[in-house]
Amino acid sequence: MRILLIEDDVRVASFIERGLTAEGHQIHVLNDGQYALNTIKSCELDVIILDRMLPNIDGLTLCKEIRSAGIKVRILMLSALSDVDERIKGLQTGADDYLGKPFHFDELLARLDALYRRDHVESSHRALQVGDLSLCLDTMQVTRADQTIELTAKELSILELLMNTPKRIFSRERILANVWGVHQDPLTNIVDVYMRRLRKKIDDPFCTPLIKTKRGMGYYIKG
Repeated sequence: MRILLIEDDVRVASFIERGLTAEGHQIHVLNDGQYALNTIKSCELDVIILDRMLPNIDGLTLCKEIRSAGIKVRILMLSALSDVDERIKGLQTGADDYLGKPFHFDELLARLDALYRRDHVESSHRALQVGDLSLCLDTMQVTRADQTIELTAKELSILELLMNTPKRIFSRERILANVWGVHQDPLTNIVDVYMRRLRKKIDDPFCTPLIKTKRGMGYYIKG
């Protein structure tokens, strides 16, 4: 994912940059919004992470300028001003999502994934494909080698997450944040249980396993 981070807090910017780089994203960092619009116009971006409180130009004004310029890039606004009224202001200016500070890094990743999936779905004709495994996002029907596979709602959510970015490793914490909306596993091994169920349905009846485990890191799918 190509990400522009506009954040004037050096400590926060460094934390986000290191974390997103470790996740395999391409990230460019600006600490002032004054000249950001020129950068945004000249770069191909998937998501902008925009701090609300910036020097010279605040995040709300910059967000309005981005939308007034007709730029359709996804915008995730960050702010310590996180009550309902402030979140509404951010969304009304054109932000696609609003995350209050302080935040869990896994939640930031989950929200970025969700924003990326919106565009990915629009450009993929509502279908995901990995090897001979297919997921129709309109009907949520799963087929492999032309055989229909019945999955539960949670199994479908996990599979969609994995298939959106094949070969990308998702930690248990990331899967929990995306699928269950929590950051700690209340049942200690719920993700592992569901991954075993998925493998039993997706991989066991077929010759080539698609769902992989990276020891100590998490799960990914590869055709």
